[in-house]
Amino acid sequence: MANPYIRIQENDFDVSAEIAALRKGDPRVGAVVTFLGTVRDINEGSQIKGMALEHYPGMTEKALEAILSQAKERWDIYQTLVIHRIGQLSPEDQIVLVARSEEHTSELQSRETISYAV
Repeated sequence: MANPYIRIQENDFDVSAEIAALRKGDPRVGAVVTFLGTVRDINEGSQIKGMALEHYPGMTEKALEAILSQAKERWDIYQTLVIHRIGQLSPEDQIVLVARSEEHTSELQSRETISYAV
């Protein structure tokens, strides 16, 4: 069965709706930390008009599952959501969302956990 907290998709996502779904039904949650990656219009000094992202179905999800499992072992996390888009993307499009729920957070732990997952 696929992990509902790991999604590889072509469609855009609504950050607010995804955070609300992550928190829903878990009154223990006191903090949600997020990272949102977007397409820039410049890469290494060159202007870009878009990018195409591909993945290996099954392998990508398995690798993300391992990363999130390791993060749960290292930090006191309730749940982590990863959404990564594939396909043709343009500047300003959202690429990736990593969101983590927990009881409370510290700034250092937040950065470490999100950086680890990204």
